[in-house]
Amino acid sequence: MDITRASALVTGGAGGLGEATVRTLAAAGTSVVIADLNDEKGKALEVELGDHVRYVSTDVLDESSVNAALAVANELAPLRIVVNAHGGSAGASRVVGRDGEPASFEQFQWYINLFLNGTFNVLRLGAAAMAKNEPDEAGNRGVIVNTASIAAFEGQIGQTAYSAAKGGVVGLTLPAARDLTKQGIRVMAIAPGTFFTPAFKMEREEAEKHWGSGVPYPNRMGSPAEYAALVEHIAENDYLNGEVIRIDGALRFGPK
Repeated sequence: MDITRASALVTGGAGGLGEATVRTLAAAGTSVVIADLNDEKGKALEVELGDHVRYVSTDVLDESSVNAALAVANELAPLRIVVNAHGGSAGASRVVGRDGEPASFEQFQWYINLFLNGTFNVLRLGAAAMAKNEPDEAGNRGVIVNTASIAAFEGQIGQTAYSAAKGGVVGLTLPAARDLTKQGIRVMAIAPGTFFTPAFKMEREEAEKHWGSGVPYPNRMGSPAEYAALVEHIAENDYLNGEVIRIDGALRFGPK
């Protein structure tokens, strides 16, 4: 798919994996909507990257909010790419804590709502918007790239809620891709390992000591630009569909 004659919507586009994706796609000639709730960072990135990048305050759980952002993307160019890269954390908790108390059900619901429900909300609305566009010469109307995690496969202590949500993202990838075959829309997911993003709130050197040393090769944490490069390749490679790609330096967590 030619991404130079297309627009993209990137949720979580003001930081971390999303910001890197916005920068990579914009550099490749794609018009991009930064869909985020961080007005300060989103507007600054819009100004930095120029006329073909727009920031739209977007709540991934709100239908009208998502549709408004999608409409802006279609004004820039035909919407061909949707990337779900939004994040957040409500902390870790065990099913039963050391104090004998059960995990917070509200916390579990928060993770499912943001990472699974929010992802599906953007997927369904993005696909509906893409389906109205004219297909390109090869019959493609677009691609949706969701963000899973290796925690979907090998979640650690305290990751029950997060792993369940990301496992849901993995589970919906293939059936969603099959649902959208007649519309010429592909669905993919990326499962990152330990990536260094602003969420760590520490210097990279310190983070590498804790998390990078356990990665087989390269023996370091991933960089958001590497995630973004994979998004770009997925968008351009029409034969990638219905698959979850791990990007984790061969990291595998054993039982704890």
